[in-house]
Amino acid sequence: MKKPTLFGYGLTTKAIAKKLGGGCIFYDDKTTETYIDKENNIIHPSSYFNPEKSQLEVTTPSFPPSHPLVSAAHNLISEYDFFAKEMPFSIWISGTNGKTTTTQMLTHLLEKRGGVSGGNIGTPLAELDTEAPIWILESSSFTLHHTNIASPNIYLLLPITPDHLDWHGTAEQYEADKLKPLLTMKEGELALIPKGLNLPETNAFVVEYDSAEFVANYFEIDSSKINFKAAFLEDALLALAVTKTLFDEIDYDTINSFKLDNHRQEEMTDALGRVWVNDSKATNLDATVQAVKGYDDKFIRLIIGGNDKGADLTPLFELLKDKEVHLYTIGANSQKLALLANEHNINFTACKTLENAVNTIAQERTQNDIALLSPAAASFDQFNSYKHRGEEFFRFIQNIK
Repeated sequence: MKKPTLFGYGLTTKAIAKKLGGGCIFYDDKTTETYIDKENNIIHPSSYFNPEKSQLEVTTPSFPPSHPLVSAAHNLISEYDFFAKEMPFSIWISGTNGKTTTTQMLTHLLEKRGGVSGGNIGTPLAELDTEAPIWILESSSFTLHHTNIASPNIYLLLPITPDHLDWHGTAEQYEADKLKPLLTMKEGELALIPKGLNLPETNAFVVEYDSAEFVANYFEIDSSKINFKAAFLEDALLALAVTKTLFDEIDYDTINSFKLDNHRQEEMTDALGRVWVNDSKATNLDATVQAVKGYDDKFIRLIIGGNDKGADLTPLFELLKDKEVHLYTIGANSQKLALLANEHNINFTACKTLENAVNTIAQERTQNDIALLSPAAASFDQFNSYKHRGEEFFRFIQNIK
């Protein structure tokens, strides 16, 4: 395998260098002087790159098209392209939200058949077993943008809304990158795609879906036998659709034994037996929309707020105005949330901090309502991470007397 020039000294590129036995050349933005690491790789500052002296380049997925290294490269490929010849039967999963959960669910279902997962889920392709019969790859829009050779045998695209526009430039380009795998798929290969997108011409067999009910009906899956709700139900159905397609198998017991990550609609009860839901990982609008839909049979006391990075939250408030809900606002965008709540005639209490919100709700709530932390925003204005925010949420609940 030919040693490429590697852009960015990160997880993906270092794994490639290690697989190739070291001795690779890197160009990295954080490097100010050339040095050699313990694997005998040479790491140069990015400004040293000369495209005329490179015959093949592999970039870390996070480098946007506008990055000077990407712009200068003549022979750029993605991590996926670099391993295209070695890639076994592969299932790629992408989307704005839910791709990690769907990847984990499908891996859980396919473990008994030797399936392994990687990609954006945390394991670089260089560390995956090429002898495994199936690769399940969580695929970011960044990776898909840079990929032109590799192609999935099955592609699952979860619903998308404009995201990473500072990277992709426009919502149209973001959508095009999410749909890019269709361009290289072969006749008979399955692609599950949300309805309403601008599909390119493709040889794939495309099933367009608009709801969990559609997926269940199309693949003859009994959703009443699945122990997940809202977006997680759709994730489970998409995973089961793959096993139904490949093996004519719907394993309800195995999918129901899957455990969601912490801080994803994680329920606990307080000393009075009241249910609190930790959905701290909901760092954007869509994730919170799905959480609200999962509990819309209850009166919802929704803790919302943080660093929303300028996102337009209007669609969330359009949904909330027709729900039985009271908002408890926290974090950096509290003023913005107050304006939206007033505009949509939604009751709210300005709490500033998560601890204040928990204590306020504890005094106001009943036994039958739901207290839901689903911030629709990042946590860095007040916490180290969404994990820290979720842990503090549970700690405050445990202190309720």
